[in-house]
Amino acid sequence: MIRIDGVSKAFGRKVAVDDLTLEIKPGEFFAVLGPNGAGKTTTIKMIAGLLKPTSGTISVCGFDVQKDPIEAKRVMSYVPDQPYLYDKLSGLEFLHFVADMYRLDGADRAKEIDRLVDLFSMGDYVRELTEGYSHGMKQRVVLAATLLHKPKAMVVDEPLVGLDPHSSRLVKDIFAAEAKRGCAIFMSTHVISIAEETAGRIGIITGGRLRAVGTMDELRKLAGTDGGLEKVFFKLTDGEAGTPVSR
Repeated sequence: MIRIDGVSKAFGRKVAVDDLTLEIKPGEFFAVLGPNGAGKTTTIKMIAGLLKPTSGTISVCGFDVQKDPIEAKRVMSYVPDQPYLYDKLSGLEFLHFVADMYRLDGADRAKEIDRLVDLFSMGDYVRELTEGYSHGMKQRVVLAATLLHKPKAMVVDEPLVGLDPHSSRLVKDIFAAEAKRGCAIFMSTHVISIAEETAGRIGIITGGRLRAVGTMDELRKLAGTDGGLEKVFFKLTDGEAGTPVSR
C-alpha cells in the first residue's frame, strides 16, 4: 500500500502540496486529477523518493520512503511523465540493466524480459539503440522495465502522453491487470476521461490541496450532481482557474 500522512512541500514561499493525507490500498487503482501546477507531479516525486517532504511522512508497503529508501524502492515502480533511457543502450540492454538493479537473475529473468518485449510489441526495435526511439517507443520500454520485478506499488505520472490509441489501450489493460494482481497504483493525470475510465477511486487536487476523494458515486454525491466527472470536477472546485483537459 501507499500511505501519505500530513504531507506538505514548499519551494520557498510557494506551497506546492498542502497537508495531503491519503491511503492507497493493495489492488486499488487510484487517480489524482487536477490542472497543471496543482501539485500532482510533486506528490508523485515525493512518493518515489525524488523529493523530500517539508513535513509529513510517506510509506510504501510499510517502508518509510525517507528512512528506508532502498526497501521502499525495492517494492515499487516509478513511471515519470517523460521517459528517460540511456541513448547508447538498446532497449533490451536497458531492460537487463534494470533487472540487474533489482538483482533478478536466472531463467525466469530472461523469460520475463521476453514476455514483456512480446507484450509491448517491441521485437522490431528492442535491439536498436534507444537514441533513435520515438517518445512512444521509449514509453513502452520504460513501462516494461517497471513491471520486471512485479512491484507491489506503482506511482505513475501522466503515463499515456505521446502514446497512440492502441498503446494507450494496452497500457490501461496492463494497469488494470496489475491492480487485479494486488498492486497499489497511484496515477496522476490532468485528463478527466482517463481518470474516469481507469480509476476505482479518484482524488481531485487544485492549488496543492486535496479538494475531494472517492468513487464516482461518492464524488457525485459530494457534488450534488448525477453527471460525469467533468461536471463533478467543476462543481467541487467551483470553477477555479487552471482547469484540466476534458478529453
